[in-house]
Amino acid sequence: MLEEGISYPLDGDNALGRIVIGSLLIFGFILVVPVFLLYGYLVRVLEATAHGKPEPPAFDDWGKMFVDGLKAFGVTLVYGFVPFALMGASLGVGLSGGASGSDTAAGLLGGIGALGFGVSFFAMFIIYYLVPAALTNMAVEDSFGAAFDISRLKDVLLSADYFVAWIIPFLLAFVAYVLTGFLVAITIGIGTLLVPTIQFYTNVAVFYMFGRAFGKVTGIETTQSATPADAV
Repeated sequence: MLEEGISYPLDGDNALGRIVIGSLLIFGFILVVPVFLLYGYLVRVLEATAHGKPEPPAFDDWGKMFVDGLKAFGVTLVYGFVPFALMGASLGVGLSGGASGSDTAAGLLGGIGALGFGVSFFAMFIIYYLVPAALTNMAVEDSFGAAFDISRLKDVLLSADYFVAWIIPFLLAFVAYVLTGFLVAITIGIGTLLVPTIQFYTNVAVFYMFGRAFGKVTGIETTQSATPADAV
């Protein structure tokens, strides 16, 4: 899966065009709109790979891609609300203990805050594991609500294929981090211009693995050959 994921962004006739567009979207993150377009494209990658399509999707139908990106952001926001809220509350409790002026209160509130922070960190870990599967189900079903269909997601989340697909991105992220740092160092900062390209390439490879694992576990993956898209 790792080898296939690494080569996936280069598959198809329009690989260079897709990579250039994806890199420009990351360059334009500060403008906000490109963020949702990129999210929408990655959702499209999840749908394509879950169905076993051999080539990355094209950059077309920008309106739908933007809407899909908004949906993906919404799913992440909903799932992440509880752990982030718990983390904020835990931090507030811990700080209030320090401002109480009482050693007893400070120790008690500090302990509660630390416990809450630990629980919120664990919850974030669970959410990080769950969200890719939720986004893939949303992409496959073309429905925002499908991202919260726990009965559908359960078999995927408990499968070895999905677990492996979730672990591998850590390796890819580490390699991308090292490569980025190396390029920036040897080019005295000029290599920073290549960071968006590395980030886009890595994201597409990672989402390929999530999609493939989901398709394999749910049985929706097919061996059909995708027709190369004309548009980029």
